[in-house]
Amino acid sequence: MTRRHGYALLSAIIALVVGLSAAIYAGAAAKDDGGDTGRSSLTRGGRPHNSAAPASTGTWVGAWSASPAGAEPGTETEGYAGRSLRNVVHTAIGGTSARVTLSNLYGQSALTIGHATIAVAAGSSTASAAPTTMRRLTFDGATAVVVPAGQQVLSDAVRILVPHDSDLLVTTYSPTPSGPVTYHPHARQLSYLAEGDLTEDVTGAAYTEQTPYWRYLTSLDVLSNDSDGTVVAFGDSLTDGITSTVNTNRRWTDVLSERLRTAIESGRDLPRYSVVNEGISGNQILADGLGRPADNQNGLGRFPRDVLGRTNVKVVVIDLGVNDILRNPRLADPDKITGGLRALVGQAHARGIKVIGATLMPFQGHRGYTPARESVRQQVNAVIRAGKVFDEVVDFDRALRDPFDPRRLRPEYDSGDHLHPSDKGYARMASAFDLNSLKGSAPAEL
Repeated sequence: MTRRHGYALLSAIIALVVGLSAAIYAGAAAKDDGGDTGRSSLTRGGRPHNSAAPASTGTWVGAWSASPAGAEPGTETEGYAGRSLRNVVHTAIGGTSARVTLSNLYGQSALTIGHATIAVAAGSSTASAAPTTMRRLTFDGATAVVVPAGQQVLSDAVRILVPHDSDLLVTTYSPTPSGPVTYHPHARQLSYLAEGDLTEDVTGAAYTEQTPYWRYLTSLDVLSNDSDGTVVAFGDSLTDGITSTVNTNRRWTDVLSERLRTAIESGRDLPRYSVVNEGISGNQILADGLGRPADNQNGLGRFPRDVLGRTNVKVVVIDLGVNDILRNPRLADPDKITGGLRALVGQAHARGIKVIGATLMPFQGHRGYTPARESVRQQVNAVIRAGKVFDEVVDFDRALRDPFDPRRLRPEYDSGDHLHPSDKGYARMASAFDLNSLKGSAPAEL
């Protein structure tokens, strides 16, 4: 469809190595060892044989993800020493093996994971595991791993039958204090905590404390026969799904994933892709949050980790810019916003990844609304619609705006704060997405 000019693209050969990319942390001292394993160069103990090693069939794709957003308040000293953290995550894609990425990006000291497991949940939003599905995770064959501050680690693959449209339980136990805990605060999914090392507990009875956060866990890959690649949704709270109903998986990315699967099952000629969510509430293209390292790292800075570093990425959908308008103490510059978006596209194209971009949705009635900010939004959208930024465009603005006052969200699509959608609004975002836009690849010409 439409393409930008003004930056050079690497040759189409780059696309062949996208699936081999290791997850990267910007500024990390240690480098990944490359290949499809994507493990960091960490010192580990012995390497017992992993009896759950997977058969080499299928394609590795992203099944779930959540961007590390910051350091959890109140964890500065002890972290979660002596406790088990049971993260509940949902995957729309099935597979025969799985592996996870654990992050210590916001830690200030080494994180020791003494024990970690993965299991299929016995039901929706429960801490109990389905019978016979509990698997111990290893890291280069060892059951324990030390993750240096600012880094991450990818587990070994473990053989586990993951049904599509299912919840998984990923549990970690840290025996020693670790300092600030890397977390994703707006999970819209309840997870669980327990005292002691109960990583292999199947009943879930001891997991009496509920939490609205995901901790340490930032991605889940599966070896799939149902998918050939990954779509990454890269955005702010509108992608994070901050106002969607808890425990129901009603973010627009969840609905899009189900739309794509249903369409393929009905016989439509569409790419067999999974969809993962890399939204961070409050995220901006250009400006970081507070802290060192910065909480809520800007989109340009985190793109290599959260998009290029994900597994087998074919397409990225970018929905960023509203916070650059709302949070700028001075009037935001539409040229800087579109320039930042073009820079993201350049990073994606250099890796052979196709880019679909979203128009910015209206927010009149929100406390940050001013006519001047509305003018910036309109200017950015005009450039996007003119085809001067992205390969393809999904017009979320047109889909959700009130036809009687286009500066506002349509009432049934408004969660009530005049910025974030309701469940019905998120569903409308997904339905506005042209599934055919997922076809093709990044332009190869300069």
